[in-house]
Amino acid sequence: MKGFWTGVAAVAAAAAGTAEAASYDDIPPIEVYGQHFFYSNNGSQFYLRGVAYQQNYSPNGTTDSNASYTDPLADGAGCKRDLPYLKQIFTNVLRVYAIDPTQNHDECMETFAAADIYVIADLGEPKTSIVSDDPEWNVPLYQRYTSVVDALSKYKNVIGFFAGNENVSSGNQTAAAAFVKAAVRDTKGYIQSQKYRSSMGVGYATADVPTRDDLATYFACEPGSSGNATQIDFWGYNVYSWCGDSNYADSSYGERYDFFHDYPVPVFFAEYGCIDGVSGGPTHRPFTEVAVLYGNMTEVFSGGIVYQWFMSENNFGLVELTNNDASVSPYPDFTSLRNELSSIKPTSTARSAYSPSNSAPACPSTDASWLPVASPLPPSVNPKLCACMASNLECNIASTDSNKYEDVFNYICGINSGKYCTGIQHNATTGEFGALSGCSAKDQLAWVANEYYVGNKKSASACDFSGVATTQAAATASGCGTLLAAISDGTGSVPSPTDKGTAAVGTESAGASGSKSKGAGSTVSPPGFVAYGGLLGAAYAALAAVSMAGMLVL
Repeated sequence: MKGFWTGVAAVAAAAAGTAEAASYDDIPPIEVYGQHFFYSNNGSQFYLRGVAYQQNYSPNGTTDSNASYTDPLADGAGCKRDLPYLKQIFTNVLRVYAIDPTQNHDECMETFAAADIYVIADLGEPKTSIVSDDPEWNVPLYQRYTSVVDALSKYKNVIGFFAGNENVSSGNQTAAAAFVKAAVRDTKGYIQSQKYRSSMGVGYATADVPTRDDLATYFACEPGSSGNATQIDFWGYNVYSWCGDSNYADSSYGERYDFFHDYPVPVFFAEYGCIDGVSGGPTHRPFTEVAVLYGNMTEVFSGGIVYQWFMSENNFGLVELTNNDASVSPYPDFTSLRNELSSIKPTSTARSAYSPSNSAPACPSTDASWLPVASPLPPSVNPKLCACMASNLECNIASTDSNKYEDVFNYICGINSGKYCTGIQHNATTGEFGALSGCSAKDQLAWVANEYYVGNKKSASACDFSGVATTQAAATASGCGTLLAAISDGTGSVPSPTDKGTAAVGTESAGASGSKSKGAGSTVSPPGFVAYGGLLGAAYAALAAVSMAGMLVL
């Protein structure tokens, strides 16, 4: 085994085009240039030979308030246990779906950097992600995303982040794309505002669904003169169409190659490895697609990430943990993958010899698989704006029990033609958003409760709602005046968090100003609310039941 391991290490080092790193401070960052990835130290091309590295977690555009996860990058012993086996299959990238930003990741990131292994991390987690059917981009999500960026930014072996994974799987979920793209914009802006390493990219991973081509076009297009502020930095494709001993035509790999030939950013398989019962089923995948992915597809695709490392109920694992999780036992498809990867010889293009020529595509037009998604995007999330607003109200929310919010939302938004709730509306189809649509559930409810309170001549009984709300002395803290003036009565453009005097409390974000917020109805609600029964979704349903001047009747 020692001789084999030495040979594997030599092949991996040669393929990497860089000397083995001593730590995450020494490893050369990977940079995006045009349609390819390159090592920053010598300009040689980088192909992903990756593995999805997380146990029992399926991030698919849903949230679960009761879900938990284990951070694989906080388990130093586990990372060291797995490393020799990861190197046997020539791994140079790990995809992790959720990390805990409060944990320390030094040991794992050091272990992997020393073995020339990089990381791409998803930004959400089971309780906090952009939900397919009820999407939102708001303060809790923003704080989750930026905390992950903060936790991993110091590691040079971090290639970047996924702002979403399979959030759009059908034509009636295309509105979610607007909120994910807003998250891309604000996460990219945050990285820039914090002066973090600019080579860390932000991308999206799509399922292999009918909307895939429109999604790829939408995330790469740049409406107006926004530069590349909202364009993804790389595109991940979760592909399971090559099953068993398939081929280039039957798997539709050729169609994907043709479609992405002129794509402006790197494309790679963010997940691959179909289970086919005919060819042996779970644990017996032949991985014959590897020769094609790293062969005639390399002009367009930058490799891929196999799903997945750990065996779980879905039977996609390459290895099983044994001896109380202290040991690794590979399955036969581990050997198949190792054998296939050992023989690849992808062509390499030096950065110095490459001149990108692909430009951003036009945004997709409406068709059967793509419902209209308007421009501009949802407003940039500005945590300080929401904090200033809540402090400046005369009626605020006293209860922190979100289960009590639904009835209040339903009542206030269902009366007077919904006029008290225009400031929290969000509609990706029309591109019209309330100025407070990016705040948390509690702060959004505070806004509508205060609107109701003022509209009822500040009667004491109008700020109670069975103890959910309470009156307070309004206060305008330093730096809040300009923010509050900008949003007026819940309309207007949300100031960018990087504008002078608008810095966020605790964490900051960059990004374009939000859209004009004159209201439209909505069919969506924030993911944080879904965990409590779709609080704003129920409120918006109440809005939909009434006819509103200037608003969309659903």
